[in-house]
Amino acid sequence: MNFLERVQPLGLLVLRLVLGAIMIAHGFPKIFGGMQHHVETVRSIHLPGWLAYLSAAAEFGGGILLIAGFLTRFVALCVCINMLVAIFGIHLKNGFTGQGNYQFPLALAAMAFFLIFSGGGPISVDWLRGKGR
Repeated sequence: MNFLERVQPLGLLVLRLVLGAIMIAHGFPKIFGGMQHHVETVRSIHLPGWLAYLSAAAEFGGGILLIAGFLTRFVALCVCINMLVAIFGIHLKNGFTGQGNYQFPLALAAMAFFLIFSGGGPISVDWLRGKGR
């Protein structure tokens, strides 16, 4: 086994930590004061306003769970869906490089997509519970 294969669990940990931190940073203002604006944004793309609460939970709560590596595959699926809605509902009209473009949510969706299939890795609560193997 070569060196890079042995340290692969660190790569998964870093991916989870970064994605989780970004999700928390984007969910925090929604949960703690900006929920009404988020509900209006969700309604503006012709979705029911109550989905804003699921979206904020996926971002803030999901970010916490990703950092811990708990329910990683499920949370990653939720984050991926959340980012796809953001891309197709909000950012797509701005193009790949324009102001308000979809590059960032696309990168986050790709990170989450990878975690759906890989799981949290050996440095995770899932692994300790026997669910990550």
